[in-house]
Amino acid sequence: MKKFIRHILTGSMVLSLSAVAFGCSGGGQETASPTPSEQPKQNTTAEAPATPSAADDYPNKPIEVVVPAGAGGDTDRNSRVLAKYLEKELGQSLVISNVGGAGGTLGTKKVLDAKPDGYTVLAFHNSMLLNSILGLADYSFTDFEMAGIGILDQGNGFLVNKNSQFQNMKDLVEYAKQNPKKVSIATETGGFTHLQLLALQEAAGIELNIVDVGGAADKVKALLGEQIDIVPTQLGLVTSYLDSGDFRAIGVLSEERLPDLPDVPTFKEQGIDIVFDKFYFWAFPPETPKEIVDKFSQAMEKVVNNEDFKKEAKGFIVTPMYMNPEAATEHLSKTVSAYEKLYEGLETKK
Repeated sequence: MKKFIRHILTGSMVLSLSAVAFGCSGGGQETASPTPSEQPKQNTTAEAPATPSAADDYPNKPIEVVVPAGAGGDTDRNSRVLAKYLEKELGQSLVISNVGGAGGTLGTKKVLDAKPDGYTVLAFHNSMLLNSILGLADYSFTDFEMAGIGILDQGNGFLVNKNSQFQNMKDLVEYAKQNPKKVSIATETGGFTHLQLLALQEAAGIELNIVDVGGAADKVKALLGEQIDIVPTQLGLVTSYLDSGDFRAIGVLSEERLPDLPDVPTFKEQGIDIVFDKFYFWAFPPETPKEIVDKFSQAMEKVVNNEDFKKEAKGFIVTPMYMNPEAATEHLSKTVSAYEKLYEGLETKK
């Protein structure tokens, strides 16, 4: 298991989420109207009532949103802001339930085992894929009923305390090569930042002292107290610390520099060929009626196109982007395949 985790990534890692356009067209041949003699006789008997849909009365009570991370982090914040706008579309409260721990598996398992009635929904991201690949969970996203993807996050970066000797990623790599395992860097084992660190070690040829300090909020506290050298996190989560000068961003894992943080160079600019995007998806327990999932997904689409939501998301340096259940499932499948292919390639080189 440790060997698996240590070697899961090598070389260049590029995962990007592209906008998916949906359209439909239809047509058919014109047909002649029937003559009076051909007109069907009217049925004078009462028609049978339509079969009620599971979504007709949905939702009629609050919905629990399980977020597999602690309060105060980017997962929690991004889930809450989308939930706020979903409440307006669905006409019911969405109650956030933070269930952190074990790389997110405690929260995902809670949803997996929940009643499939549409009143328990999961809000999570790429870490769930890693849970399965790294053997932390014996289930995957395919065991859930996918509602869709609503947010793309390209603002994942590395932070240092204002007193750090590292001004950029080049400084960090040079020091780490001369001092193996001396640079402490925070993560949560099995989480998305853990994947970034493994990729960095492989790409830069360095060994870091990887320390599990918990979720995003815990990482920020550790860096403020100078208990850790480096923290990988979503930069939109720490803009106040960047503005105050308490933290310094030494690199962002996007393909290009972020418009909102133009002075922060990418890893690629600094000679480290890795790029990471994070996407946030929502999913229901298995066997949740399709009509309910579709109704929820349609509400997600309306939120993503809401100008107020777009403006609020921009303040967090994330991008609203909707993928319906089918497109989201396909994207997650491709992402899992990419992770697995990288591991297989590394094993072949041994």
